[in-house]
Amino acid sequence: MGPLSLFLAMLLAGSVAHKAIAHDRLASVASRLTGLRAQGIVPLVLAGTLEAIAAACLVVPELRSVGSLLATVVWSAYTFALLRHRGETLDCGCDLVAREKPVDWPLIARPAVLAAIAALVSTLPAVPLGIDAPFAAAGLLALYLAASELLVIPNPRWRKS
Repeated sequence: MGPLSLFLAMLLAGSVAHKAIAHDRLASVASRLTGLRAQGIVPLVLAGTLEAIAAACLVVPELRSVGSLLATVVWSAYTFALLRHRGETLDCGCDLVAREKPVDWPLIARPAVLAAIAALVSTLPAVPLGIDAPFAAAGLLALYLAASELLVIPNPRWRKS
């Protein structure tokens, strides 16, 4: 399962970079999601640090299960934070673009599915990354990003939530 763990590592690393670049916007998002109004930067830095550690561990076969369990914890926390705000409209920080959107089941399911995939990766045997792993992981990342863009289409006929 090398490509899957590399996909998760790429996604986590991208999230860390996003937090570093857009820290002002994401600190206010973090404060709203966590309820820590005055200290939004604290949960943002904590989440970014955990994501960076998880990403680094996921690319080392001997540490892959530690990284995937850490990623499971991070994405589960995101899931529960979004679940607390279900029905509200807010910028969840899930996209590179600042956009307010309703916190509905598809938005909540995104980190839940990622947590489930990370938990699955933690149970699989460690294998070294093959030559095809980066290509497969990049393909998974492209599909994930495309699905994220589909989720922000306002009121599509195929989406009932």
